[in-house]
Amino acid sequence: MKPNIGIINSMVRITAGLSMLTLLTIRANKTREVHPMLVVLASMKVAEGIVRYCPLTAAFEEMAEETDGIEQGWQQNLNQFSS
Repeated sequence: MKPNIGIINSMVRITAGLSMLTLLTIRANKTREVHPMLVVLASMKVAEGIVRYCPLTAAFEEMAEETDGIEQGWQQNLNQFSS
């Protein structure tokens, strides 16, 4: 598993994740209502920044990767059906 996000992106993710966790902690102290999924998402952002690996970015990069070297576009697909 090699890093797939840059240094700046990782710093932004760590900052955003810690900010979200701080706000969720403040909200939990005031209202006693915080959805656990929000805490999980915030902590995932912190973890992604520390490890410098994002699974969603890896999935999008894998889907966008060309395997045969031929660029497939919408125009090529439409021309195949018009014949």
